[in-house]
Amino acid sequence: MRIGSWHFIFEDERCVCPEDEQEKLDGLPDEYSHLYLAIDGILSAVILVEDPLKEESRTVVSMLHELGFEKVVMMTGDSGRTAKAVASRVGVDDYCAEVLPEDKAAFIRSEHEKGRRVIMVGDGINDTPALSEADVGVAINSGAAIAREIADVMILEDDLHSLVTMKRISDGLMRRIQQNYRFILTFNSVLIALGAIGLLPSSTTALLHNASTIAISLRSMTNLLEEN
Repeated sequence: MRIGSWHFIFEDERCVCPEDEQEKLDGLPDEYSHLYLAIDGILSAVILVEDPLKEESRTVVSMLHELGFEKVVMMTGDSGRTAKAVASRVGVDDYCAEVLPEDKAAFIRSEHEKGRRVIMVGDGINDTPALSEADVGVAINSGAAIAREIADVMILEDDLHSLVTMKRISDGLMRRIQQNYRFILTFNSVLIALGAIGLLPSSTTALLHNASTIAISLRSMTNLLEEN
């Protein structure tokens, strides 16, 4: 007896489907994952596994595009037919079906060779090679322990909107760092110049410098998301 994916049953194990059952096999719904059971080299049953999509999936993919993600790719071990059906519902740019753990990592390496930065989101043991290969690996709290251990970031809530929030915080933080750097460089340069030509006494220069430092520190403690 053998049980597994289409690739395992029909390509690796060379099992066959009875001719009078071929029509049923071809008519299996695409939205389910399929597990094929073969006995003595003959397909005996197909188990349909429902893995419901998160309600927010399509919305989150759209929001990620708006936030600057050029390409959102779904990688799955499911068959091409199932992957295509799910990908169309979610709205991703591309999908890879029937991939093994090493295939996911290889895909990320190929993206790196093209000069792209990659964020990998996964929750299973099979995702761990890709999580470690990506520029940023994101694991979900409800996933496998090893995925949480390897990932750079872990989402505590079982809600994909956390990815959007994380991106907004990251963008806001970089903007704030750049704004603070430009202000500090410009303001202190002006103070030095005014002090050097004698327009400001050293005590006033020191006071303004310390005041600006306190002001920037207080501003840096405000909520980053309120700026978006």
